[in-house]
Amino acid sequence: MPTLQLPRLSSFRAFEHPGYFSVWAGSLVSNIGTWMETVALGVYVTEVTGKAEWTGGVVALSYLPGLLLSPLGGALADRFDRRAFVAIGTAIQGLLAVLLTVLAFTEQLSVPAVAVISFFNGCINMMMGPAFNALLAELVPPEDLHSAMSLSSAQFNLGRVIGPILAATVLGAGGIAWALLVNALSFMAVPLALSRVRPPPRAYAPSNTGLWADIARGAQAARKDPGIRLMLVSTFGVGLLVAPFIGLVPVFAIRVFGQGAGATSLLITCQGAGAVLAAVAVGALVDAFGRKRVLEGVLLAIGPVATLYWLSPTLPLAAVSIFLLGASYLMALTGIHTVCQTRAPDALRARVSSLYGMVLNGAYALGLWLLGALADRLTVRSVTASASLLFLAMMVSLRFLRPRAFDATEA
Repeated sequence: MPTLQLPRLSSFRAFEHPGYFSVWAGSLVSNIGTWMETVALGVYVTEVTGKAEWTGGVVALSYLPGLLLSPLGGALADRFDRRAFVAIGTAIQGLLAVLLTVLAFTEQLSVPAVAVISFFNGCINMMMGPAFNALLAELVPPEDLHSAMSLSSAQFNLGRVIGPILAATVLGAGGIAWALLVNALSFMAVPLALSRVRPPPRAYAPSNTGLWADIARGAQAARKDPGIRLMLVSTFGVGLLVAPFIGLVPVFAIRVFGQGAGATSLLITCQGAGAVLAAVAVGALVDAFGRKRVLEGVLLAIGPVATLYWLSPTLPLAAVSIFLLGASYLMALTGIHTVCQTRAPDALRARVSSLYGMVLNGAYALGLWLLGALADRLTVRSVTASASLLFLAMMVSLRFLRPRAFDATEA
């Protein structure tokens, strides 16, 4: 197959590898559908319950399984064919999407049903995530790994741009059932993309140790590596104190600005647009200033940007602020994940990726539920802005108390 001819901008180098581009495109189609479902269900739960705690709690159920299943998925992905692992997980997620669609069309959809299906969907996603990330790393050479991670995040966020726009249109024209149907159909794109991929051969020798011993080996490697250890601490802070802005968008749109699906879609779309722009630019920034300086700078900036978003007095200003927040968030997590993947040996790469996923998703689930619950008892703005400022204090303290802590992220 001929090599794709694309500009030599460093952020796009991973696209020059056809296998990577195929998986990227298939995942984009699936994520557009997923974001349609996310918007539709977020608006549905918020309008039915009227509670931020319920909205945050249902979303958190998709991430809580990561505390246990992400490390297990990482250990399995380092033992078996990662492509097959992803294909099986995607097929199960597609069946769950079909179930949601049937419930909606038969008018049997309920908040408890959404919560239960979200939980099982989260279980599969957390099991499959480390294999997917490790598979991407197999499809590009090491020098293009940052590009691959950035473009993967861009793909996710491009789905965040397109999906909410389509969701608002479909919800207005046909209702929630049709938005869920589009999502169910979108899952077909991933198996089709995987069928066109031939990753480099790997040895799948039987392990002489149990799964939990394999998990412990990955955790030990992460703990001993100063770069990975610092990145996991930073990931916990981002997930707990900043990332809940994603799941609380419907609450912010409905309770603060008094609007519904349209405002929710606008904010999610603006966040995704900022992330896509950042994904295009981050490679050039890393080339110009180095990974350490870019990552350090964005981790110090993301707290103030999140505070600006939560305190925005109008919807247009909130849209601009969440655009900047989406860009900062992508650059932070892309840099963190790239450090983890770069410093991990290939034999442990999925396990280290699973630790990153476990920390991020566990902290996000906890933060989303906690901030949502506090917002019901206090105010949305005061709780979320305080959390953002607390993250800023955390990063400033880390920067000044351990001035050399970021040095290991460059190599």
